[in-house]
Amino acid sequence: MRLDHVSYVASHDQISDVVNRIGSQIGTAFVDGGIHPKFGTRNFTAPLLNGQYIEIVCPLDHPATDATPFGQAVKKKADAGGGWLTWVFSSNDLAKVEEKFGRKAADGYRTKPDGSELKWKQIGVREITGAGELPFFIQWLTEQHPSKDGNSVAKISKIVIADDEQLADSWFKDEIKSGLTDVEIEWVKPESNDGDKGIVAVELLVNNNKIRVD
Repeated sequence: MRLDHVSYVASHDQISDVVNRIGSQIGTAFVDGGIHPKFGTRNFTAPLLNGQYIEIVCPLDHPATDATPFGQAVKKKADAGGGWLTWVFSSNDLAKVEEKFGRKAADGYRTKPDGSELKWKQIGVREITGAGELPFFIQWLTEQHPSKDGNSVAKISKIVIADDEQLADSWFKDEIKSGLTDVEIEWVKPESNDGDKGIVAVELLVNNNKIRVD
C-alpha cells in the first residue's frame, strides 16, 4: 500500500480558477482528466514525483452525483466552500481491505479527452464523509497512471491533518504509515481547523522550495 494521490474539491464554477492557482503554486500544469460518469464528477490532475498526483475534482449537475458516495462527498465539500477532501492509498490487491469493510470495492472509470480510458476499484469512500482524516483505497486496473500525465517537478513532503486520535480508529493505521515514503504527517488539533477533522494543508517541495497549499 502506498500514498497514491491527494484530492481537492472545487465547485463547478470555480474549478478553472483553482486549477490555475494551484498549478501556478506548484509549477506544474494540470491536465483535463475527464468525467467520472458513475460518480457524477469531473477532475483535473497534476503529476507529482514519486508516482503521485494531485486531483482537483468538482461535482456535476448529474443524478449520479447524489446517488453515489463519492459524488455525495464531493458535492458536500463543494457546497461547504471546497478545499482538501481526502488522501488516497493504492494497493495491488484490495481483498484484505474489502474483508475489513465487509463489502466489495466499487468500479470506477473515466475517459480522458484523448480517448484513453482509466479503470480502477475504490473502497472506503462512505467512511470519509464526516471523517475527513481517513483515506480511502484504490486499485488501478489500467497501466496508465495520472502521475505520468505531464512533467512533474513537485513532490509531497508533508500533509497537515486535524485529528486528535491520529488515525487510532482506522483499521489500516500501520499500512497507512508504512505507505508514506518520504512524506511527513503533522497532526494538529481539530480546534485549529474550525473543529473539523481532515486535511488542513499539503506541503510540497518544488526545486527545494517549500510550497504550502491550503
